[in-house]
Amino acid sequence: MTGRSDSSFGVRSVEWLRSEGGAGLVSTIENWYYSLTAPSKGGPTLKALPLVGDAASGLVEEPVGAFRPRSVKPLIRPALQGEGTWRATRTGLGKDPPILVTVYRDEPAYPREIAGLAWIDTRRVDITLNPGILEPAVTLPRGSEDVPSALRPKLLATFNSGFKLEDDHGGFALNGHTYAPLADGQATFVRYRNGRYNVISWKGGLDVGRNVMFARQNLPLIVANGRPNPDLNDGPQWGATVSNALLVWRSAIGIDRYGNLIYFAGDYQNLRDVARALIRAGAVRAMELDINSYWVSFISYGGFGALDPANLLPDMQRPTTRYLTPDDRDFFAVYLR
Repeated sequence: MTGRSDSSFGVRSVEWLRSEGGAGLVSTIENWYYSLTAPSKGGPTLKALPLVGDAASGLVEEPVGAFRPRSVKPLIRPALQGEGTWRATRTGLGKDPPILVTVYRDEPAYPREIAGLAWIDTRRVDITLNPGILEPAVTLPRGSEDVPSALRPKLLATFNSGFKLEDDHGGFALNGHTYAPLADGQATFVRYRNGRYNVISWKGGLDVGRNVMFARQNLPLIVANGRPNPDLNDGPQWGATVSNALLVWRSAIGIDRYGNLIYFAGDYQNLRDVARALIRAGAVRAMELDINSYWVSFISYGGFGALDPANLLPDMQRPTTRYLTPDDRDFFAVYLR
């Protein structure tokens, strides 16, 4: 409670209680709270969506080749202006922007709720996994625990990682070294030394090889072979903290058939609908990342040197400067290659 941290006193109190044997109590209270505060179904729909990305960039036209995503087909008619259509996060990076973002209404039963998607062209970026102040809770070189100053000129985006390792019982590897043993069958976001990325169900044993730059695990896959995991409705694999059926802030990362990444975030989401949203955006495999409003962040930077930061969704709780100062949790940073 008195140690170094960037989290609020209330969040530190809950985290302390969970780690000191009160995890069951915290989970019960969280599940009760989210059940009571779930939004009512139906009601009037939105009249407009928030503008995301760089307004000067304009909407991205439908792709001619294979390496740009198609617009996400809206689930609610009539569609709102810009709904499901991609927009670049920054101008001046060529005709094929490395990151595209969009918003759309992904839950017809809740027509006032929106979700955000970010598409990342892995041919044009380098992604790093960065330890935080407290997570992962293992001994390892932590670096600056934020985006290093020397790398900020090429910074394009940052986004949250997964659950605490004590909650998901997964592994953590960095620069070819395994700091927390990997578990077979766990969903794993991997970067290899050849610059390739993947989201896979891990089958490589406890340790990564030297060809792995990073590996971060978090629960089983929610999408495999382009289909939702059949256990998402009531499977216990995702319900250790908050039930996978409850409507809460959730985030996830997927990969399409061309090797590009798709990030998802939204409030009032159950895990089944998160999986379906990623599939609609083109993901063939996907894994859940962190949940709850305090931990979900995707921030893009519209200017050189990490200037003009913007949250993917306006309702994201944490400030846009979150990862420019030391943060408690590990996170991912995206740089222009």
